[in-house]
Amino acid sequence: MSDALDEAIDSWHAHYVGGGQLPCALTLVAQEGALLAARTAGLANVEDEVPCEADTIFRIFSMTKPVTAVAAMSMIDDGLLRLDEPVSEFIPAFAELSVNAATDPSRLEPRPARSQMTIRHLLTHTSGLTYGGEPGAVSGLYDQKATNFGVDDGPLTEVVDRLAAIPLLFEPGERWHYSVSLDVLGRVLEIVDGLPLDQVLARRVLEPVGMIDTSFRMSPGKQERLASLYQAAGDGFTRIPEGVGYPGGTEVTTLSGGAGLLSTAEDFTRFATMLLCGGEVDGSRVISSASAAQMQRNHLPGDIAACGEPTFSESTTHGVGFGLGGSVVVDPSVTDWPSSRGEYAWGGYASTAFLIDPVRRCTAVFFTQLIPSSRYPGLRRGLREIVARFVPPFEHH
Repeated sequence: MSDALDEAIDSWHAHYVGGGQLPCALTLVAQEGALLAARTAGLANVEDEVPCEADTIFRIFSMTKPVTAVAAMSMIDDGLLRLDEPVSEFIPAFAELSVNAATDPSRLEPRPARSQMTIRHLLTHTSGLTYGGEPGAVSGLYDQKATNFGVDDGPLTEVVDRLAAIPLLFEPGERWHYSVSLDVLGRVLEIVDGLPLDQVLARRVLEPVGMIDTSFRMSPGKQERLASLYQAAGDGFTRIPEGVGYPGGTEVTTLSGGAGLLSTAEDFTRFATMLLCGGEVDGSRVISSASAAQMQRNHLPGDIAACGEPTFSESTTHGVGFGLGGSVVVDPSVTDWPSSRGEYAWGGYASTAFLIDPVRRCTAVFFTQLIPSSRYPGLRRGLREIVARFVPPFEHH
């Protein structure tokens, strides 16, 4: 381990946690699976003065997406699924899609879609789907019809059927737009394996990777390890009451393949290491090396900026493409942060983040519990700057 790396992480943590901007912070950096740094700061539960520990459990929200993507690649390896297979092969309600043709996004003018939505479209957010809570008439329907895959929206089979009746924002494959695509994929995975999504992910990803603390619902013996969720308020934050959002300890009726998992930094480091090492971790093969490489390759015709989203969350998207379930740096010279070509990454709504740097052969995982993730635009950039400055390129011996 490096003293300079530890000191840099501690200083970065202190800025946000000591400054009262975040309740806690936990950062793990590893190279080829060997731990370089493991640093914690702050309180997992501020009100009860429970410290943030290495085994604290966090809501990872959209960092669930690459986990769902790996399960899909496992099925592709088994010959049960193909990237360019129509979603309607599994979910008949998606056979006759419509697209909103109105030039004014506040209006609805549905017309029949000219092309089919595929598994690849779901994995790359080019499906034409969206999220609720955004401007426009289509997004408004998501809120009205409970198709945001919240914990109590109902079984996946019902949510996706309601969703299929809502017009798409655009033709599948036309552009990139962040959406509930991976949640729809979660339902496809249930159909392929004939099991609920929690069992699909456990069998295909969590158990072979060794993610012993990752699940949709906290088991009773682990409840005290779950960090509290906080919301940004003024210069600080306030605690979100238990049972609001993703509660962790109560029953979940909607298994969100896009945002529903709880995990630890150690578990997610194992997951990221598995992808870094070509689909294998500690001798356990999870997906083929070809599938791991395909996930970490750009599947867009250019970067996200060129595909319709010049900005996303807290940064511009110049130089950043999208692989399967996560972003991929295609041009480090124009990114907002110091990056390596091929860097695979994603984050979650509660300000969590991870990255895989193929040049340094390293992974970095950052966990906290503050929503929204856009509150501090420099937070994820800070993680990348620390990796760029203090983790040298990997030398094979």
